[in-house]
Amino acid sequence: MEDVMSMSHVKYLTQARYTKGKIQVDLKFALPGKERQDSVYSGLQAVDLNSEFVCIHDSARPLVSSEDVKKVMKDALSVGAVVLGVPAKATIKEANSESFAVKTLDRKTLWEMQTPQVIKPELLKKGFELVNRGGLEVTDDVSIVEHLKHPVYITEGSYTNIKVTTPDDLLLAERILNTGSALAA
Repeated sequence: MEDVMSMSHVKYLTQARYTKGKIQVDLKFALPGKERQDSVYSGLQAVDLNSEFVCIHDSARPLVSSEDVKKVMKDALSVGAVVLGVPAKATIKEANSESFAVKTLDRKTLWEMQTPQVIKPELLKKGFELVNRGGLEVTDDVSIVEHLKHPVYITEGSYTNIKVTTPDDLLLAERILNTGSALAA
């Protein structure tokens, strides 16, 4: 098993071996990029393309449950490109450049994307070739595969798999951890 991590500081660039029980994982570190897609591309360069999957997880989502990781990995076996997500609960509006509502989107068809996102390495490589050639910007990893017109399956995750990027998010994460609902998921 192999794991590639994109790190934000050069002092962490090294190779390491992580052992837990009978599982040994060779860790490789890759330089981060300016944007998320640049960091993922950098990590992909360190991945053995004979690997079955690339599993990309955002460190800003520390509350992902092991059960959700197992579900998304299982679904990847049959589809090749899978993302963890949850159905949208809020009403979502599309707005114009002056911040006026243009239309209300049908929330029954909307999902909030999470990580991990699991993709066959050859699909991700082909997707990056297309995205880089076209100078396209993407905000999540499966979007790269969508540009290839390859199906991407959404595995239903948990609402507790929040992205922690603001002080309010940190308070919510703390509350989730204190109630144990992240562990029960």
